[in-house]
Amino acid sequence: MNPVIILKSLRVHQWVKNLLIFIPFLLAYRQVEFSQLYNLVMAFFALSLCASASYIFNDLLDIQADRLHPVKMNRPIASGALSKPLAYSLLVISLATGLGLALLLSRDFQAMLLLYLIMTILYSLKLKSIVLLDVIILGALYTVRIVAGIYAANVDISFWLLVFSMFLFISLAMLKRFSELYNMRLRDEESASGRGYISKDLELVSSLGSASGFIAILIMVLYMHDPLTLGKYSNPDWLWMIMPALLYWISHMWLIAHRGNMHEDPVLYAIHDVPSYIVGLICIVAVVLAI
Repeated sequence: MNPVIILKSLRVHQWVKNLLIFIPFLLAYRQVEFSQLYNLVMAFFALSLCASASYIFNDLLDIQADRLHPVKMNRPIASGALSKPLAYSLLVISLATGLGLALLLSRDFQAMLLLYLIMTILYSLKLKSIVLLDVIILGALYTVRIVAGIYAANVDISFWLLVFSMFLFISLAMLKRFSELYNMRLRDEESASGRGYISKDLELVSSLGSASGFIAILIMVLYMHDPLTLGKYSNPDWLWMIMPALLYWISHMWLIAHRGNMHEDPVLYAIHDVPSYIVGLICIVAVVLAI
């Protein structure tokens, strides 16, 4: 079997989303301990392998719909590059390896991983076809990743971080749906197979998604103005650099989507987007200077 086909089936490029588990540890700005880094690395691979298993499961369920999609038809299972028996074998191996790594970590992390798997299975089976609930589930899955990182690194849970992430990632999920609807409209399609959206929902999805992104920025501002936050940093004023950076980035991503250049996956777009890296660097510098 071609290793490239295997990597595409596992969607290894999507593993970048699981780097979110490192965020709670970085924001806790503790002295680096080998045990915490070891746990986080194990958690990253456990979550990533289980996520790959869920992607294969979803592709097996959507094989007929994917074959009718102009982009998804090129996925290994839909295109026939990976046979169903091999896909099932890859699913079992990925899931077993991921769960095996999870056994090396805390019960709390294992619980979050189990929650993640249950949510992805329900999403693949039914929830992805329910309008609006699907994007809330996608946003929640990103937040679950962060909570998993909190338990893996054994750091304090931040209420502000969880609420911020929920609204931010709902905005990105809406952005994904917007791009799909935008491309549907270009193809003169009324509805997507297996989805509850129709092309007329484009403007509403755009409004809800951009509003969610700006609410996330408001939550960040409230966090930076919280007396408890001010007491954690030596120079908290530097944190204000984050607000205009995020404001620009969310506006930038939605502008790109409205121009039809998002290609249906905002996370993958951001990986190849220079302004996204600049914004990320500004946020990192702001936190370092504040500390």
